[in-house]
Amino acid sequence: MKKTFKKVVSSLMAAALVAASLTACGSAKAPAESSASKDTNTAEAGEQAGDKKVLKVAMECSYAPYNWTQPTDENKAVPISGSSDYAYGYDVMMAQKIADELGYELEIVKLDWDSLVPAVQSGKVDCVIAGQSVTKERLESVDFTTPYYYATIVALVKKDGNFAAAKSVEDLKGASATSQMNTIWYDSCLPQIPEAKIQPAQESAPAMLVSLSSGRCDVVVTDQPTGQAALIAYPEFKLLDFTGTDGEFKVSDEDINIGISLKKGNDELKDSINEILSKMNKDDFNKMMEEAISVQPLSK
Repeated sequence: MKKTFKKVVSSLMAAALVAASLTACGSAKAPAESSASKDTNTAEAGEQAGDKKVLKVAMECSYAPYNWTQPTDENKAVPISGSSDYAYGYDVMMAQKIADELGYELEIVKLDWDSLVPAVQSGKVDCVIAGQSVTKERLESVDFTTPYYYATIVALVKKDGNFAAAKSVEDLKGASATSQMNTIWYDSCLPQIPEAKIQPAQESAPAMLVSLSSGRCDVVVTDQPTGQAALIAYPEFKLLDFTGTDGEFKVSDEDINIGISLKKGNDELKDSINEILSKMNKDDFNKMMEEAISVQPLSK
């Protein structure tokens, strides 16, 4: 999975831009009466908003265009739980669609990337919608829905840098490179660059973009939505897409299929979400992503 942009992108970036519930019925149950269960703050407590059930969705809120933090509810952004800020982006748009279809209130829970899987395993949240790739490794810990996006792998370089004319992964030979930690970009793609000087993994998507912008590395590997969004916030960047050529990054379907993760065995919620996603196609996903990119925060 994953991960955003230059002030909300750099606040977020500076905050460097700024892959559940027990069961679907976990969130569907009435609130637990004891204060002890309320203190657990888990989906098992089955919290409700008035007469509506609550769908708790976790994400970083700092991974534009998938998700980001903003100070207002502009564009129907959703409040972040326990914060005065709001979350928006592709993941929030998808989460809201799912919640609306299920008749639930949506609650966004902001967590660090490495805390997402543990949160869904423990039942702290119902699901994670955060640009996670559906990998075999993650499937050992959580269940996934069918893909809610299909991501192409790309590289970002400086327009005036030594690798701006690269036409293949081979042409990036010897580049210093980095990406976000615990992603297929870092773990699987960077090692494919011949003689790459692989730098330490970055904690977040905003951090990896700052690394490229500041000249600490020559190349960042990411997915196309993140790369396209970065071009708006960083006009000095150039996106290199080798897809469909002999020189492309070698990735499997699991690397580019982006899914929603849930607690293992939470089949009721998984089936409900899959039914909603089955009514959408790649064009629908791409249109929603384009909308997210068009309204992402751009300030540095």
